[in-house]
Formats: sequence, structure tokens, C-alpha cells
Amino acid sequence: MANELTNKVLTGHKKIERNVTLLLVLSFLVVTIGGIVEIAPLFYLQNTIEKVEGMRPYSPLELAGRNIYIREGCYVCHSQMIRPFRDEVERYGHYSLAAESMYDHSFQWGSKRTGPDLARVGGRYSNEWHVQHLQNPQSVVPESIMPSYGFLADTELVVENPAGHLKANVAVGVPYSEEMITEAKADLLTQADPNADTSGLLARYPKAVTGDFDGNPQRLTEMDALLAYLQMLGTLVDFSTFEPETSIR
Repeated sequence: MANELTNKVLTGHKKIERNVTLLLVLSFLVVTIGGIVEIAPLFYLQNTIEKVEGMRPYSPLELAGRNIYIREGCYVCHSQMIRPFRDEVERYGHYSLAAESMYDHSFQWGSKRTGPDLARVGGRYSNEWHVQHLQNPQSVVPESIMPSYGFLADTELVVENPAGHLKANVAVGVPYSEEMITEAKADLLTQADPNADTSGLLARYPKAVTGDFDGNPQRLTEMDALLAYLQMLGTLVDFSTFEPETSIR
């Protein structure tokens, strides 16, 4: 009985393989059904990303620092994606949430960890440590193979049109307000000025780290921008009170 059933299946399979038209129709049918099963539910979901309290767009200085991070290829050796595995959570902190990269264009999840994951690096080390590490990585991590980025402290930060930069992000869905765009240049300068009034900046960008980053308050450098970006990574969500939603609505 089993042999007869097997022979019938094989015979039917051979007929399909030898009939190009039938094979094409059946393949199209399978792909169509699979596509509908995967795509149709998305039309009934208001959002596929769980909203998380605390998330906000990058400040102009953080955004400039992120551009430097990308320009220097930091993502090639450092990921920003903590997977929900015990060993990763114990080493790096709470697993990454989709909402944490919702304003990233493009996201910095990375695909390799020559160096440690940086998703929770914000606030873990002082500005002085980061400057020393970027200038001479081996002086703080002897086994490091990271090259020196000391030139960032000697390179003046040039952002020709901070407001335009924010507007470009608005075009891809980042919710910068008109006030944020209007104050973009002032916010960029204020965040790295230890003597500036930061009340307006912090109202627009809660939890933004402010003050002198690179050790030289007389200049605004690429080092300032990069550290402003690094020092905010993983700091926006309060995981002591975070409770994941059980379903997406």
C-alpha cells in the first residue's frame, strides 16, 4: 500500500516537472498564497514597531556625530544590536528593541563584532576615557587592534546646514518639529558648550548629554560630535520600568 502511494506521488511529480506550463502555474499559485499570508496581515496593523517611552530623534550634534561614526566605518567592527540571548544580555545589557533604531537611516546594527557591541555604551565610560581610547586605543585596552582616531580632536566640526540636515530626515519620517529645525544650528553649538544655557536644548532633546566632550571647550571638533553620539547610545529608554507589550495593535 505504501509503495503504491509512493509511486503515485512520484508519477504525479514527474508529470508536473515535465509540463512547463503546469509547473509555472503551480509555482505562481504557491508564491501567491505565501505572499498573501505574509503581506495581508500588515494592512490591519497600525504599527509594526512597539512604541517605547523615551525615544526621540537625534539632536543636531548627535546626528553629526553619527555621520562621523558612519564615515569612519565604525559599524564594520562594532554592532549596535544586542540579541535576546543570556550571554549577550549579561555582557552588554538589555536586548535591543526595534524602537531604538526607528530614527536610524540607515540603522547601525552591524554584522560583525571585532570590537564590542555599542548599543549600551552611553554613560558607561567618561568623556576622558573615550578621548584617550580614540587617540590611543592600546593605552586603555592593550589587546585592541583598533586604529587611532586622534585626528578627530584636531578637526573642526563643519556642518554647513544643520536645519537642512534635519529637514532631510523629516522627509524619511523622523518627527523633527519646526522648532527643532529653526533652532538646529543653535542646539548644535549649545550641546558642546559647557557655559551655555541648555534648558531649551534639553526640552527639545531630553537626556541629551551636554558640556565639553573632547577636553577643549574653545573648539567644536569632530571628537565632540562623535562623543555626543556615543554617550547617548542606549540611554533613552528606562529599562527599570520598561514592560514589553504582549501584542502589537
